[in-house]
Amino acid sequence: MTQACATENLEGRPSRRIWAVLSRRSGENTQILALARELAVRSGWSLEIKSLAYRPAGLYNLLRPVGLHGLKARARAALQPPWPDVIISASLSNEPPCRWVRQQSGGRTRLVFLGRSWMRSEDLDLLVATPQYRVPAHAAVLQNQLTLHDWSALRLKRAALKWEAEFADYPGPRIGVLLGGSAGPYVLGPIAIQRLADYLNGQGDGSVLISTSSRTPPDLGARLAEKLHRPAFVYSWRAGDKANPYPGILALADELIVSGDSIAMLSEAMATNKPVSILDLGAGAWSMGSRAGRARSAEDVDLKARCYRLMMRYGHRRWTRDVTLVHESLLASGQAGWLGEETVPVGSRIAGGDMDAAVRKIIAMCADQDSTTRASVEVTSAKRPSTTR
Repeated sequence: MTQACATENLEGRPSRRIWAVLSRRSGENTQILALARELAVRSGWSLEIKSLAYRPAGLYNLLRPVGLHGLKARARAALQPPWPDVIISASLSNEPPCRWVRQQSGGRTRLVFLGRSWMRSEDLDLLVATPQYRVPAHAAVLQNQLTLHDWSALRLKRAALKWEAEFADYPGPRIGVLLGGSAGPYVLGPIAIQRLADYLNGQGDGSVLISTSSRTPPDLGARLAEKLHRPAFVYSWRAGDKANPYPGILALADELIVSGDSIAMLSEAMATNKPVSILDLGAGAWSMGSRAGRARSAEDVDLKARCYRLMMRYGHRRWTRDVTLVHESLLASGQAGWLGEETVPVGSRIAGGDMDAAVRKIIAMCADQDSTTRASVEVTSAKRPSTTR
């Protein structure tokens, strides 16, 4: 799939080109598209969205870091000039083709990757990272507090209008519950669900709006609702469902609870500027960022989670994520709290700060490129012998 939106700058010349090169993961694509679209809106540059088809490459991507060897033929055909000025992408699979595009452009294309990259920092123009990846400080690295998204105040207002009638039978105050799933060192299982139900049942009147995600076991949301003594709406995630009420829950809940495994949902919940609580899934004692950890009376755990925790402690940083670093950042700044333990102030967040930082960085990076190019042209022109007599 390739989508294009052509624009021109105020002088009537074609604007710069942005390519948003999507990955295999929907979470990464949410961030890629959010940044690319915001950059296009603010700058007036044109945007093309490219979805690539891959063939098995695996370790080959690490051994051959530049090239199209990981793509199917039709995907290779989609990578044609005119080459972009900026590529925004993510994931190991996209690194070789994106670097190939930059090579074809004569080095003019700027590479912007999100999350974690297997490239060296000096091989990238910009890496927009968040704390869980533990990326070392570098001039080409922008450390944001949370992941990027497109949840603006206007979008939330529109979602509230759209879903108001749907949730009219669920009285306030409404508590929105956003459930992720088992990932890395975390297990979202019966113990966590019972702990969450006990908390919700102690909150008095009102209702609960529950949304699951792609990683949530199919019946987990319903099992939580069965334990509650108050009205509960449950949505079980379905791929490609255009009737997903997740936007309405973000917009209409009076406060939000997010399972601690999902930084993406936590980032989106924070954008609402409502009280946000984190459901602690009990991996802090294994965190590289919090060696003291937190006392746990009980937690869900399985073999996969135990192995991941061991890798966090003894393995290379590139092999794992440490999500507790994001939790600690939010807790220390008073922007979120552990469920049932802290009162979370509202209005202390700077909405859109991470997105603004990324967009400004890219625009400044391209402006610096223009200055360098002009200086090079001027030096070259000065060195040319005069042809006049």
